[in-house]
Amino acid sequence: MSTFVAPVPELERQAIIDLSAIANNVRHLMGVAAPAQFMAVVKADAYGHGMAQVAQTAVAAGAAWLGTAHVSEALALRAAGLQAPVLAWLHTPATDFTAALAADIDLGCSGWELEYIVAAARALERPARVHLKIDTGLGRNGCSLTDWQALVEAAADYQRAGLVRVVGVFSHLAVADEPDRPETDHQLERFRQAVAVAQDAGLDPDLRHLANTPATLSRPDTHFDMVRVGLGMYGLSPFADLSSAELGLVPAMTLQTRIALCKDVPAGQGVSYGLNYATEEPSTLGLVPLGYADGIPRVATGGPVRVGGITYPVVGRIAMDQMVIDFGPTGRSRFGGAPGTAGIGGAGTGTALGVTAELFGNGNDGGPLVEQWAEAAGTVNYEIVTRISQRVPRTYVGQACMSGAAAEGDC
Repeated sequence: MSTFVAPVPELERQAIIDLSAIANNVRHLMGVAAPAQFMAVVKADAYGHGMAQVAQTAVAAGAAWLGTAHVSEALALRAAGLQAPVLAWLHTPATDFTAALAADIDLGCSGWELEYIVAAARALERPARVHLKIDTGLGRNGCSLTDWQALVEAAADYQRAGLVRVVGVFSHLAVADEPDRPETDHQLERFRQAVAVAQDAGLDPDLRHLANTPATLSRPDTHFDMVRVGLGMYGLSPFADLSSAELGLVPAMTLQTRIALCKDVPAGQGVSYGLNYATEEPSTLGLVPLGYADGIPRVATGGPVRVGGITYPVVGRIAMDQMVIDFGPTGRSRFGGAPGTAGIGGAGTGTALGVTAELFGNGNDGGPLVEQWAEAAGTVNYEIVTRISQRVPRTYVGQACMSGAAAEGDC
C-alpha cells in the first residue's frame, strides 16, 4: 500500500500586491498631474492593499503627501516610520487632535473642528496645520457655503494669534467620474470663489486641492497645487468606459486561492444555500474557499474564477467561507484524468484539487478583472478591493519591502 505524503504547506489564499505596479502607477499619474504635487491616498488600509507598504512605495516613487480619512490611520503611518506630510480629514468630537498635532499631522477642518484643534494647539503650545474644507456640492464633509465666510474669518483670527496655520483649502468632487456632467464645472467655480473669500480674509494657503483620481485624469483645470489620488494609484479605472490599460494603469492586487474540493455530481444536483442553481447534466463541481467573510460580496453570483487557464462563473449563492464553480461534464479530464476518475487530489489524480483559482488580477494573461466582480455585485471596483478582509493574507511582490513597512515573512 502506498504511503500518502503530505504536501509542503503553502498559503491557502492570498491577495498578492504588486508594489512595482503601484510605484509605476504613481509615477504615471504624477506625470499627468505635473506640476501639481501628488497626494497618495492610503485610507482604509490603502484600499485593502496594506497602508504602510503602499505608503512607503508611493513616497519612494515621488509622492509628496499622504492622505488618510482618520487621525488613527495617520498615527499608524507615523508609527510605521513614515515622515512624509500627512493630511487626515474626517473627525468626530472624540478624535485625538492633541496626538495628531504632536505627530505633525495636518488636519482637515469643516467648521466645528476648529475650536477642538485650537484647544489642542494651546495645550501643546504649538500651532496646528489646518486645511479648510468647503462643500462645493457633494453634500458630505466640508463647510457649507453660507458658513464659509465665518469659518475663514475665525481661522484667520487664530492664525494671527499663532494658534493655527492655514496650509490649504480643499473640496471634493461628486461626479468627476462622469466627465460630461456639468456639476463639476459648478463645483470648480464654487471652489474658486471659496479660495477668493479665504484670501480676502487674510489667508494665503499654499495648497489648493480639489482633484481626485478621475479629475486628475480628465480635468487638468482642477489640479491647482495638488491632486489627491487613491483609486488610480492601485491601478483601477474610475471611468465606466475606459479600462485601466487604456489609462496606462496596472491593477496591483491579485486575489488567489486553491480549489478545496473537486467532485462529480449527477444532473439536477443543487448547489449552495437556497438551491438556486442545479446542474443540467452530470458534472464536476469545484469548491473555492473564499466567501463573504473574506470580503467577497454575497450577491456576486456569476463572478469569474480562473482555474487552469479557463474562467468559470460562480454558481449558486456565495456563502461565508466558500463558493462553487461548475467545471462541466469534462471538468476532471481538463486536469489530467478521465471523466469520473476518483482520487484524493494532487498531481496525477485528474482533479482540480489544490489547483490555483484566481478571482481577479492584472488581466495580462486574459484572466478576470476586479471590474467583473463589481459588475456581478452591482457595485464599483474600489469597493471590491477595499473589502477583502484581513483573513486573506497579503503577499508583497515586485519591490523589496522597506524597513518597518511589513512584518517578517510578508515579502
